[in-house]
Amino acid sequence: MSIASLDTTLDLWASSLREVKDRMRPIFKQDRVAASANAFLDGLLGPEQRKTGWMRAEAAGDEGPWRQQAILGRARWEADALRDIVRDYALETLADPDAVLVFDETGFLKQGKASCGVARQYTGSAGKVTNCEIGVFAAYASRHGHAFIDRALYLPKPWASDPARRSAAHVPEEVGFATKPQLVSRMIRRAIEAGMPFAWVAADSVYGVSALEMDLRQAGKGYVLGVASTHQFTSWIGKPKVSGTAEEIMQGLDASAWQRLSAGEGTKGPRLYDWAYLELADLDASEYDSGQSGLWTRGLLIRRNLADGECAYFTTWCPAGTGIETLVAVEGQRWNIEDGFETGKNELGLDHNETRSWHGWHRHVSLVMLAFAMLATIRHHANRQPPQKPPPSMIRKHNQPSSTGRHRKSAVSPHGLRSGASSLPTSSLGRSGGGPIRPPQNALT
Repeated sequence: MSIASLDTTLDLWASSLREVKDRMRPIFKQDRVAASANAFLDGLLGPEQRKTGWMRAEAAGDEGPWRQQAILGRARWEADALRDIVRDYALETLADPDAVLVFDETGFLKQGKASCGVARQYTGSAGKVTNCEIGVFAAYASRHGHAFIDRALYLPKPWASDPARRSAAHVPEEVGFATKPQLVSRMIRRAIEAGMPFAWVAADSVYGVSALEMDLRQAGKGYVLGVASTHQFTSWIGKPKVSGTAEEIMQGLDASAWQRLSAGEGTKGPRLYDWAYLELADLDASEYDSGQSGLWTRGLLIRRNLADGECAYFTTWCPAGTGIETLVAVEGQRWNIEDGFETGKNELGLDHNETRSWHGWHRHVSLVMLAFAMLATIRHHANRQPPQKPPPSMIRKHNQPSSTGRHRKSAVSPHGLRSGASSLPTSSLGRSGGGPIRPPQNALT
């Protein structure tokens, strides 16, 4: 890396960090609380692997974790206001009319029973039923990058109906039990009311339910939603006759029905699967919203693993004429939220929340979301930087003939880089398409 590209990277880090701190300043009434929030953010972005209160306090030069704990508990500020700041900040860089809103959940393993929402419940984070909290998240994914833009703590029924536990964890009175799909419906409504540009929604089988499908049809949004193998599908007039469960339909497909397509680039190259797509019905959009017009197609998308033949099934809704390649690309965007969870937990302390209250969880998670959005923004701008031209003296030095008379290619020559290669340090880039992982230490100023 040239010195100039490093300078550019450090400038991006410094200016971005100042900007996000300035953006969140208005939600704090006191300067000392704002300063504590700034120190908290610095700790999340710092090199420490554990982002606990003591670790963050030590990095900030505090004698103990009290300031770090106060910003999550005793201070008075609205986590939802910060959530909205994160959304607006991320959209300034990532907004795209063809973007995909991706929903998924992740578990936060806990000991004991006092942490808000904790219960024995299944989480894919552990791959089993265990003692944990469950957070439902929305990620915005576009050709510019991806970031978290909304979140909600799932409150199980035993918690929602227990006044003593609610009071101890400071659960607001207006918060009642809501299923995970209902939490997602609220996030979609907030996104639309905020004027967020997106064309698609993608989610796994927890969210492939009829109520959510109807919400999206009425909103004029396409979707690729996972469903169980037992989900029933039936075609309508004008389409090839299809009826039965998703698995039964899959078993009756001819070999010619399958196509090998990539769901996007992964860490080891294209994520290849075999795919089949069946159009089931063409419906007029005005049936769901009088303000819409045109034909939309309901369909069944099937993904088959190349290694073991295991299949996943998706109910789809899209403008008539949409090809399978587009639907596969939309489904492939779900990988971005998984990348976000991994980066958030491994690098930004997403699962290092030590508070037990409703407000503490949402405040901690919202601060992590801000850190992640900042990194996504930095990555996008860094990748747009033009290749740095080396000084003439360096060009002469690296292009001098060797003893064999052949010219050596300069390591900083544009010809030695892939087109569009990032100027960020490798340690701060993370996986392809993900947000940067860790800033240079001297950029946290």
